[in-house]
Amino acid sequence: MSLVDLKPQTLYSGDEVFSILKEDGTLDKAREPKLPDADLLKLYRTMVLTRLFDSRMVTLQRQGRISFYLPSPGEEAAVVGAAYALADNDWIFPCYRESAAAFWRGITAQTIADQCFGNTNDINKGRQMPVHWGFASINMGSVSSPIATQIPHAVGMAWGSKLKGGKDIALTYFGEGATSHPDFHNGMNMAGVLKAPVILLCRNNGWAISTPRELQTAAENFAIKGLAYGVEGLRVDGNDLLAVIVVCQKAAEKARNGGGATLIEAVTYRMSSHSTSDDPSVYRNSDDLAVWEPRDPIGRFRKYLETKNLWSAAKEEALVAEIKAEIEAAVQKAESTPPPAVETLFDDVYSQIPPHLQAQKAELLAHLQSEAH
Repeated sequence: MSLVDLKPQTLYSGDEVFSILKEDGTLDKAREPKLPDADLLKLYRTMVLTRLFDSRMVTLQRQGRISFYLPSPGEEAAVVGAAYALADNDWIFPCYRESAAAFWRGITAQTIADQCFGNTNDINKGRQMPVHWGFASINMGSVSSPIATQIPHAVGMAWGSKLKGGKDIALTYFGEGATSHPDFHNGMNMAGVLKAPVILLCRNNGWAISTPRELQTAAENFAIKGLAYGVEGLRVDGNDLLAVIVVCQKAAEKARNGGGATLIEAVTYRMSSHSTSDDPSVYRNSDDLAVWEPRDPIGRFRKYLETKNLWSAAKEEALVAEIKAEIEAAVQKAESTPPPAVETLFDDVYSQIPPHLQAQKAELLAHLQSEAH
């Protein structure tokens, strides 16, 4: 089925899954976006940083040094490509595999490592589980474990921008499993009715924890779900960074100019466990990975950079060493930083702490002092 059949007017017609880069790094020149070399190199560094950071955090969890982690190997292009397509003041509402988008917007490995350890420098003050962060400084909402709750938030933010006559748009990420949740349908209906300037990016990575795609929906694909809500839907190769950028740039331009929402299904694959609490060997055939490994978005994009004479084996070796050193320094600092002071438990709820909480705080501190003696 062609995307043109989903709606009379689509961003792209013809290919069912829009793609630019082939697995060997060559491409359809007619579709190649004209991106600055500096941007191409920064995009590549962001994906490599994300992959190496994820790997280090998973190791730390296995060693018992942090309690939980959600890695994203194989999905980096779908995340950073969409973030690249936005303006700096646009809003992002993440699912929980969007560290690449945070890194792209300037959040450091140190900041996320501090959050994973829950130390004094953690912006959440140790109150959230690891890799559940949010950054108001870069217009990025908070990661939240409940599935699909970020979708109405993104639509609401986009609608608010429209009501104010602004040009800001919103992007939200979610997995294909989220399309089975009520918040997805509520958000899609709002986006269609209100013509909200929002991009709804579904990372179809094949698995909703242990539920395969074929048991998630009887629909032919996930992009088609926009049809019932009057939201344009299309599919893109989520492992093709250039294709993701082009599609999301078009969707952003459409949203900013009053054209409303777009549902984008980024077809990718989860090359790791759902989280450090999951064992995919129980439910997934290992042969599936062999099919997807040649489509790895990082290797694919590296080959493209090589065809443009922007990359080499020596540059790769230097970059990996540099990023590993950066991550290791962040881990050492995060792990050696003490936890937040216990009195911070009472902060950030009320502008002025009410008397009953002041009394509880005093009682707790007195108890801890007596225990210390």
